[in-house]
Amino acid sequence: MLILKGLIILNLGYITQQDLRNREVYWFLFPSLTILLGFFHYHNVLPLHFKNTILMNTGLILSILLVLYLYTLIRIKRPFFKEVFGIGDALFFLALAIAFPTITFIILFVFSLLFSLGIWLIAKNNTKYNTIPLAGYMSLFLILIFMGSWITHKINLYLL
Repeated sequence: MLILKGLIILNLGYITQQDLRNREVYWFLFPSLTILLGFFHYHNVLPLHFKNTILMNTGLILSILLVLYLYTLIRIKRPFFKEVFGIGDALFFLALAIAFPTITFIILFVFSLLFSLGIWLIAKNNTKYNTIPLAGYMSLFLILIFMGSWITHKINLYLL
């Protein structure tokens, strides 16, 4: 289990580093992160809960992406995946949907978005890009959450 935890942190670290540095992340990091987090989630809950939460979380993510797409189409009038939202961000959202039970997923998703916004507001003047490295900031947030959970043993992210 220690190796799995190390691989998760390593994967999240690579996503953070690549997204912050040049806003491009190797595509294979997202499926590997999804598999690692999915395995960790499956190992910590009952199989029936695992299947149900993946369906609910994925439905939530698809709903959010649909609303963002419609908003972009109607209001912003720019290409969604080219200028407004990265495919890597959507793949990262999917990895999160498979990673946690629904309540934990919603809480971590919302707070990782708030964390990303806060960091972006602080760091936006010190970067050459005008886009938010969302997957990178959310990965950094997850690294902090996982490390806090695994080191202190006070927080169980997989309680239903």
